[in-house]
Amino acid sequence: MVVCGDWNIAHQQADLKNWRANTKNSGFLPEEREWLGRVLDPADGGYVDVVRALHPDAEGPYSWWSYRGRPFGNDTGRRIDYHVSTSGLAAEAVMGCVERAATHDERWSDRAPVTVVYGR
Repeated sequence: MVVCGDWNIAHQQADLKNWRANTKNSGFLPEEREWLGRVLDPADGGYVDVVRALHPDAEGPYSWWSYRGRPFGNDTGRRIDYHVSTSGLAAEAVMGCVERAATHDERWSDRAPVTVVYGR
């Protein structure tokens, strides 16, 4: 099983460019992050954050950027869109990425699609 879409929670510090400034803001509140942590807890039969599993040490990859200012240009975003799957399906993932537009003017939304290719 896979559940994908906009969860509106940046789970870890690596999922939010300016995490220190956002510790009291919706989308990075401790209780939101704790809840998502329980969903993703393997010791509790939890699901797998597939893109994070594929890119464990990466900042981001961000999938949302505010329209205020121009954070898209310097990639000051949030990773709030996920592919969350069962461990068996996650093991089949071979590629995961955010399909980010090349420039601010070419973007079609405040977010970009998160794509995962499954099938070894």
